[in-house]
Amino acid sequence: MEVILRQDVDELGLEGDVVDVARGYARNYLVPQGIALEATPQNRKALELQMKKIEIKRLKGKENAEKVRERLAGIVVELSQKAGEEGKLYGSVTTMDIASHLKEQGVEIDRRKIVLEKPIKTLGEHEVPIKIYPEVTGSIKVVVKPQEEKKDKAD
Repeated sequence: MEVILRQDVDELGLEGDVVDVARGYARNYLVPQGIALEATPQNRKALELQMKKIEIKRLKGKENAEKVRERLAGIVVELSQKAGEEGKLYGSVTTMDIASHLKEQGVEIDRRKIVLEKPIKTLGEHEVPIKIYPEVTGSIKVVVKPQEEKKDKAD
């Protein structure tokens, strides 16, 4: 079933794209949520009239994404985690941890845009890609250090 996207959808397309999706996905999710419209002849004509606005919006979005990528280039996220003898973490560093530390540094990034194939489970430096906009990907450096244990003084 062909639908016209009303907003950007990861892994599917950008606003204004006509995409072919499963009928159930369109009828049960995309259309009721207001994410897409059925690609009828009337809706296609309305899309043609709105394409100029959509293109301007895409250009502005891409420019803003470029600025964010430049800002991210110099950011280093330092995290302290409990670690074992061989540098393996007892827990792991997830996208949520990275997003919260970025927020503390004044950069608001949705955790779903941080691309980790699997959570970080070792000490050291890691390059983490961030998908800012469909064609714009930045990266940050995440440094995982061992957590310093606090020693109690018992007299």
